[in-house]
Amino acid sequence: MRGTGRRTGRGRVVVVTGASGGVGRATARAFAARGDRVALLARGREGLAAAADDVRQAGGEALVVTVDMADARAVEDAAQQVVDAFGHIDVWVNNAFSGVFAPFTDITADEYRRVTEVTYLGYVSGTRAALRHMRPRDRGTIVQVGSALAYRGVPLQSAYCGAKHAIQGFTESLRCELLHEGSRVRTTMVQLPAVNTPQFDWLLSRMPGRARPVAPVYQPEVAARAIVHAASHPRRREYWVGGSTVATLLGNAVAPGLLDRYLARTGFGSQQESRPEAGHRQEATGGGNLWAPADGPHGRDFGAHGRFDEESHDRSPQQWLSRQRGRMGTALTAGAALLAARALTRAARR
Repeated sequence: MRGTGRRTGRGRVVVVTGASGGVGRATARAFAARGDRVALLARGREGLAAAADDVRQAGGEALVVTVDMADARAVEDAAQQVVDAFGHIDVWVNNAFSGVFAPFTDITADEYRRVTEVTYLGYVSGTRAALRHMRPRDRGTIVQVGSALAYRGVPLQSAYCGAKHAIQGFTESLRCELLHEGSRVRTTMVQLPAVNTPQFDWLLSRMPGRARPVAPVYQPEVAARAIVHAASHPRRREYWVGGSTVATLLGNAVAPGLLDRYLARTGFGSQQESRPEAGHRQEATGGGNLWAPADGPHGRDFGAHGRFDEESHDRSPQQWLSRQRGRMGTALTAGAALLAARALTRAARR
């Protein structure tokens, strides 16, 4: 592991895992814009160096820690490095993940294990490391970055969906335990929609077409704003981001069987472009970012955004509504559930 940074007395101390690209990168910038001190945890050195520059330019202070979140001992060491540099940890954001775009039967046991170790057990290790330093102080916030897929599995992403479901259950158990002991350490979860990140160019894929997010697609800054808000308002157990997340989760609660059939028919085509994946690039490079960072020893910085800027939304009206407490939010949620159920019924009949 490698760290850079200096002590200061300003801002919260925030740890962001998976900070070298995508949602993690945008989230690190968003915290930095508030004047926070941000510890950036990931494997890729090129991405981490660029993320540190982003944090400093945004007005924060950066600490770079190179770590594989699948290594529990290394995660503990990383947390200690943050405390040694900044004195404590106020917010820990679990975000790092990997995945495989392929039918379940085309994913090997080793690949499934690796996705689980990074995407699920990485959150467990991150949470354990955060609690080790937060519980003695009896304060701090852990934000679990989730997905609509934490509730609703989709085809071609069984390893990722399984990990996100596991995070959901693990977090609920932990929340109950913290409440039981009267702890002032809080944990909350942010369920995201499809986001325009570089993951669709660096995850291992065995699909014939080039991987893409299911529309509608949102910019990573939308996710970052929700995560920063959740970190400041952790008494809310969960935040849903994007109208598509609301429709998916409520539709799954109302008519999961209809959603099964709908996704069986549409879920394969909606996650890949019609043109073939050129040379199966991810296979040729040894499995995308599953076993090694995507930027590699002589790679490039991927940044926060993927290749879908032209179709991505930079605002989510639903995100504003999700923060409101009142009859309007209740009425709109009920309406969304009804519309989702009707849409699924029509789709199933086609």
